[in-house]
Amino acid sequence: MEEVDEKRCIQILPPKLVLQKKEPALQWLIGSPFLSPLTIVSTLRCIHHLSPQESVSPDFTKEAEDLRTLLLKGFYIIGALVVGNFNVEEHARKAIDAARRLNQFLSHGEKSEKQLLIGAVADFNSTDIHFFISESGNGTSLDSVSSVMYENNPEKYIWERGCLLRCELPISVPLYIPLDSPSDVEKTYTNAIESVVSKLSDPQVVYAVESLYKNSTEDPCPVILRGSQMDFQINLSKIRHLNEGSQNADGMSFPCEHFCLKSKTESTTFCSQNADIVQVSVLLNSSEKSQKSNAPVVEYLPAMDKARLLVVDLKVEVLCYAAKYLPLTYAVSMLVIPGVVDHLNSMKNAILPNLLKQLPQLVPYHFCPPGFLHPITATYELTYGETEMKQVELRKALHLRLGLPFDRPVLRIASALDFSSRKDNLPRKGSFLLKDVHIGIPSSGVSGGQTSIVQGSYEYHHYLQEGFNDSGWGCAYRSLQTIISWFRLQHYTSIDVPSHREIQEALVEIGDKDDSFIGSREWIGAIELSFVLDKLLGVSCKIINVRSGAELPEKCRELAAHFENQGTPIMIGGGVLAYTLLGVDYNEASGDCGFLILDPHYTGSDDIKKIVSGGWCGWKKAVDSKGKNFFLHDKFYNLLLPQRPNMV
Repeated sequence: MEEVDEKRCIQILPPKLVLQKKEPALQWLIGSPFLSPLTIVSTLRCIHHLSPQESVSPDFTKEAEDLRTLLLKGFYIIGALVVGNFNVEEHARKAIDAARRLNQFLSHGEKSEKQLLIGAVADFNSTDIHFFISESGNGTSLDSVSSVMYENNPEKYIWERGCLLRCELPISVPLYIPLDSPSDVEKTYTNAIESVVSKLSDPQVVYAVESLYKNSTEDPCPVILRGSQMDFQINLSKIRHLNEGSQNADGMSFPCEHFCLKSKTESTTFCSQNADIVQVSVLLNSSEKSQKSNAPVVEYLPAMDKARLLVVDLKVEVLCYAAKYLPLTYAVSMLVIPGVVDHLNSMKNAILPNLLKQLPQLVPYHFCPPGFLHPITATYELTYGETEMKQVELRKALHLRLGLPFDRPVLRIASALDFSSRKDNLPRKGSFLLKDVHIGIPSSGVSGGQTSIVQGSYEYHHYLQEGFNDSGWGCAYRSLQTIISWFRLQHYTSIDVPSHREIQEALVEIGDKDDSFIGSREWIGAIELSFVLDKLLGVSCKIINVRSGAELPEKCRELAAHFENQGTPIMIGGGVLAYTLLGVDYNEASGDCGFLILDPHYTGSDDIKKIVSGGWCGWKKAVDSKGKNFFLHDKFYNLLLPQRPNMV
C-alpha cells in the first residue's frame, strides 16, 4: 500500500459502512488509538433520539450508557455519519459536533485532548459518501477529504497489530439491611460498589497477566503487576508510537506481545475468533511482604440493630483491544481497569431498582457478529431465560444498532465467543462429522452462470454413519439430518441432530404414522420432513412439486432466490431417492443450470478427497455433456425448501 498522509486520508476497514440507506440515520464511526487517526474500524447506529423528526438529535445519556459496555476499551468514537438527503457541509458539522459531545458523555464530562474527528454524509440517491474532518473537533473548521482508501485485508490489519485482553472477575457483595430502615439499602449498595472500584487501583492490588491458552512448556511465565506500578494518568494517544524496541526488560514494561503466540505465519487466519488473548486476573495482596511474622486477623463488627443479610453476586467479564506493542502496565491501567469499572457501574444501575425484589441474573457475553471485525459485549438478564420478551427486545435493539438482519440469531447465547473451546478436547455429538464439504470443489461448468449456494455451515450425513445400516432406505433421513445440522450450526436450535428412530417417534407423536412405524425401514419424503422440522424446530417449509426431472431446470430461478434469501439446504426427493441440494448455478439468458448435490447414498469413510473425486458432492447438470440425465424424466420430484424463522 502506498504511503499516505495519515491526517488527510480516511481508511475504511468495515465491508459495509452505511448500515441502512432507506431512511435517515445517524451512525457513530469507530476507530482505535492504536491505529491511524482516520481509520474507521466499524460503525454503530444511534438508536436513542430526543426528537424522531430530527436527523441528528441523539439522546447522549442513553447512547453513552449503551456504548460504555458494548464497545471494547481500545476502540473509541472518531466521528459520525449522517444518512439522508441533506445539505452536505451543514450535516457534516452536525455529525462532528454529535461525535464530540458523545465523547464528552463517555468520559463522564472530563476534558479530553483535542481530537481529529470525521463528519460524513451519505446520500439517499447515490452511493457517494462525502467525508470531512475537523481538527478543532467542534466543526468550526471543516476540511473536505477526497482521499479514501479501502483495506484489502481488514482482519489482518487489525489482528496482526493487536490482541485481546480478557479479565474475568466474580464478585460477591454482602449487604446488611436494617429491618427498620430498608430504604438505606440503595445507599449501602452504592457505597459497596464504590469500595470495590477503589480497590481496583489500590497500591496493594495485584494483577496476574498470562496467556489464556497454553501451547507448550515454553510459554512465557505469568507476569505480576502491582497497583503501585500503575499509571492512571497517561493518555493512550500519547503512547501511539511506542514500539517494542523502546521497552525495558523488566516485567512491568513487557509489551502485550510477550504473551502473544510466536508461531503466527502468513498462512494464519486473522480474525476475532483467532486473536491472541492475554488473560488478566485480579488478586488482593493485602498482607504484602513484612519483616515481622503476622498472624491473620479477623474483625468482628456486630450489627447495632436487627438486620438481614443480602448477598449480590456479580459476574464481570471484560474484553479490551490493545496494540501488541503496548506495555502491560498501560494495558491494565488504561484499558482493563476502566473496562471493569464501567461494567460494574452498569450492573449497579441495573440492580439498584430491584435490590429488595428478585435480583436480576446479569451475565455478560461477547459476540463477533457477521461483518464486524472486532467483538462487542452485551449483558443479558437471564432470570427468565433468553427467550423472555425483554431479552428479545434487547436483542432487536442490538440488531438495529449493529445493522444486522432480524431473521438471524447471531446474538443468542449459543453464538457467543467461547474462551474455553480451545482447551476442551471432548467432542460434542456430531462434531466428528465432515462440515461444508462443497468448499473448494470444481466449478459447475455453466458458462456465464450466477452461483447461489447455501449460507452457513452444515454437517454431511450419509448412509452407514455411526454404525447404523440404513443403506437402501435412509437417504431422506440423512438429508433431514443435514438440514437440522444447518439449523444447529447457525444457532437457531440447540437440540441434537435426531436419529432415525427419533425422527420416526416424532412422526408417530404428531399422529402422521402408526406405532408400528417406529423401528421400521420405511421411506419418508418431503411431507414427512416438513412435519418433523415443524415439530422439532418450529420451522415451516415450502414444497415445490415437479412432474419430471426435465422440468427441474425451470425451477432454477426460484431455487436461486431461495439460496439468496433463505440460504438453507434443500431436500430433493424422487421416488425412493433423496438428495440434498446445496446450490444452483444458473445462466438466465441461456437457461443452462447446474445443481450442487450432496449425496446421502455414500457408504464410505469420511474422506473428503474420496467424496469429492467420487462425485458424492459436486455439481450436476440435468443433462450432462454425454446426454446422461441426472434427474430422470419419468420421475415425479418434490423439493423441500426450509424457511428461516424470524427470530433474534
